[in-house]
Amino acid sequence: MPIDINDHLKNQEEPLVEAIKTLVRIPSVLDEEAVDFPFGKSIDDALREALKIAEGLGFKTKYDPDGYFGYAEVGKGEELVGLLGHMDVVPPGNLDSWETGPFEPFEKDGVMYGRGVQDDKGPALASLFAIKALMDAGISFNKRVRFIFCTDEETLWRGINKYLEKKEEIPSIGFSPDANFPLIYAEKGLLDCTLKATNDSGLSIKCGSAFNAVPDSAFYDGPQQEELTEKLTELGFEHQVLESGIKVMGKAAHAMIPEEGINAIARLCIALQAIGVESKAINFIAQEIKEDPNASQVFGDVSDEQTGKLKFNIGKIELAEDEVISIDSRIPVTVPKDEIVNKLTEVAEKYSLTFNEVDWLAPLYLPLDLPMIESLLRVYRDVTDDHTSAPITSGGATLARAIPNCVAYGPNFPDTPITEHQPNEYMALKDLFKAMEVYANAIYEITR
Repeated sequence: MPIDINDHLKNQEEPLVEAIKTLVRIPSVLDEEAVDFPFGKSIDDALREALKIAEGLGFKTKYDPDGYFGYAEVGKGEELVGLLGHMDVVPPGNLDSWETGPFEPFEKDGVMYGRGVQDDKGPALASLFAIKALMDAGISFNKRVRFIFCTDEETLWRGINKYLEKKEEIPSIGFSPDANFPLIYAEKGLLDCTLKATNDSGLSIKCGSAFNAVPDSAFYDGPQQEELTEKLTELGFEHQVLESGIKVMGKAAHAMIPEEGINAIARLCIALQAIGVESKAINFIAQEIKEDPNASQVFGDVSDEQTGKLKFNIGKIELAEDEVISIDSRIPVTVPKDEIVNKLTEVAEKYSLTFNEVDWLAPLYLPLDLPMIESLLRVYRDVTDDHTSAPITSGGATLARAIPNCVAYGPNFPDTPITEHQPNEYMALKDLFKAMEVYANAIYEITR
């Protein structure tokens, strides 16, 4: 049965909302050009602010002197329970698609809008305030609980990797509040890569903002714009003719579910190739990938019973001195990575494109009879009275992969709209508050 701390949870609702707004106001998007901070001043500001909030709640905190991570800890005991979340966010994309500023948190009809509300500032703070409710209720912890704040989750995981490299204590069990309930016990392998060649096309193009986001627009300011406009219209591809250039419109989505988006880069390349404006990258995308989120022409039918189909997203394209295509692919847990790399390399070579691995996250696959999983599942069912939803697999890549015996756990319920990586990212406050209740009971349970 859930523990009786409802009054204490209620007391945390208003402070939680204000804390989320504070963090969302910080535009913690990666800045690779930063000199004084590993990922840019804004990400560092968000990390420091999160630690300040935790300190105010009664946690002991540590800021990595190099700025790669921080953590907040409570409790006593030899064993360490880990919670892992992140303070970086993906870029907002096309600002015209936002009804309010992405970094101006806006609350309306019980819903909060802003970049990071769902991924992952809101959920991270919900778990912190859940622990605060337990503390206020006078509940002692038989294990230490440490929330690890990461700074580079949306790109190359350099924050959590630095945590491990510096030999910080590794929790024995834990969860990451950065996915779906009831819990995720399997995650596909994640391969980020580029296809690269010398640019001898004479074209200059730069579109897309992140490997793991389906691009919602693609801008073109090159030759044959009148023909391109006619072809886009003929193909039924939404576009805008601007004073200078053409913007092809798409629909943003997370790269783990590219089929729910519309890839503007793919549409631009298809139309350009159709009117004879070509390059190695354009031809590869237009002829081999098209708008297929599974890249079936390259790989065939790649899937497994556990985690479904391979997912393939063209996140960025740049034609400057070189041509570079940035790709995010989610590989089923039983499919060898080398099988995917070999097929992609072989097809890319036909276009004189060279494969380069950027990042690889091995798949996560834990048995459902693991005691921690059984405990977390029981807590979720007791708190929500949802006894039908089963543990799930995902194409997402969460920080649960970073430590042993860790799973992704909420904050999204089965009926929660998934808005992460999209314009007007939002989450209903009632869902955040219910997630906080689940987290409080879960932390109580796994620290007994």
